Amino acid sequence: MADIRNYTINFGPQHPAAHGVLRLVLELDGEVIERADPHIGLLHRGTEKLAETKTFLQAVPYMDRLDYMSMMMNEHAYVMAIERLLGLQVPERAQYIRVMFDEITRILNHLLWLGTHALDVGAMTVFLYAFREREDLIDVYEAVTGARMHAAYYRPGGVYRDLPDRMPQYLVTRGKNEADLRRMNENRQGSVLDFIEDFTRRFPGCVDDYETLLTDNRIWKQRTVGIGVLTPERAKALGMTGPMLRGSGIVWDMRKQQPYEVYDRMDFEIPVGRTGDSYDRYLVRIEEMRESNKIIRQCVDWLKQNPGPVIVDNHKVAPPSRESMKSNMEELIHHFKLFTEGMHVPEGEAYAAVEHAKGEFGVYLVSDGANKPYRLKLRAPGFSHLAALDEMSRGHMIADVVAIIGTLDIVFGDIDR
Repeated sequence: MADIRNYTINFGPQHPAAHGVLRLVLELDGEVIERADPHIGLLHRGTEKLAETKTFLQAVPYMDRLDYMSMMMNEHAYVMAIERLLGLQVPERAQYIRVMFDEITRILNHLLWLGTHALDVGAMTVFLYAFREREDLIDVYEAVTGARMHAAYYRPGGVYRDLPDRMPQYLVTRGKNEADLRRMNENRQGSVLDFIEDFTRRFPGCVDDYETLLTDNRIWKQRTVGIGVLTPERAKALGMTGPMLRGSGIVWDMRKQQPYEVYDRMDFEIPVGRTGDSYDRYLVRIEEMRESNKIIRQCVDWLKQNPGPVIVDNHKVAPPSRESMKSNMEELIHHFKLFTEGMHVPEGEAYAAVEHAKGEFGVYLVSDGANKPYRLKLRAPGFSHLAALDEMSRGHMIADVVAIIGTLDIVFGDIDR
């Protein structure tokens, strides 16, 4: 009689559902997974070590490239760690702008997660819908920072600049007639805040569309209900945070439990799941988009009524205005020193964390009083989630691995660092 033996196969790193460069070594009994071994390191860029060779300001753009779906959230934790060492008080307007862009980024992240997760499982339309809304928010990124993804907008002490008074508009091209352009530019006649406000009015209807396509869809439920179940105890033991933890029914959100910036002034709820399966985590993220939309609306209302500075006026940390730099010798020296030598951060260590779209993103920063970080250690939420993939996959079929990778919302920039 022939021996029955398990098969070992590679899943990725070139697999379209691997969400980056994930390599899984799967041990199979027929089509049932006996063991899943994640192999990482294929994207390793040495971000933590590179930051030690750059000034504190030069390291900001590296943060964008970690989880490249949640750009400004990464920056936020990094600049908060610097601010704690410097003892800086960020202007109130800058705090509201940061919170608004954190939530815009959360929606951007969840839209990409929703589109790609649904695509992996076999639903194409949701992907197209999600990217339609992403385009509007990416336009906001571009209007404010000049970049569509890697914004480098947050600065120690505030943000790079205030919100523009005018939203960029579509221009005449061969493929668009004037009637089309009028329709496309209809909500771009005012400021960036006006455009964001219009988006917050439209977006709940868009989320309803996603739910119409998926929430009660028989195939979607067959592929996600009961898949990758995590009990509350296991979710905590495995270091889960964010929607992965809340999907198992644990009410933990740093915006509520350890509020930073102006989150303690915001009115929003924390969605939680009941069974801890992939379907629950889908519902949690859908509801999070609705709550983020509410927070953005509150920020827009406050920002419209309260002008003010958006960065500290300490020129050892923040550059002087361009006008004063060109007319005052002292300001010119400050500008030159800041962008050549960089700021000197007092000796010490600080940990700052934010409620990232994927979970707790933390930055542990050690300074020796020089103009560069002495040590930088990043706490990436996706790293802990990936470690749980073996436990979540066992006993499921190969096709379920795709749904489990999707529900983890993996991006490899911050896992490999």
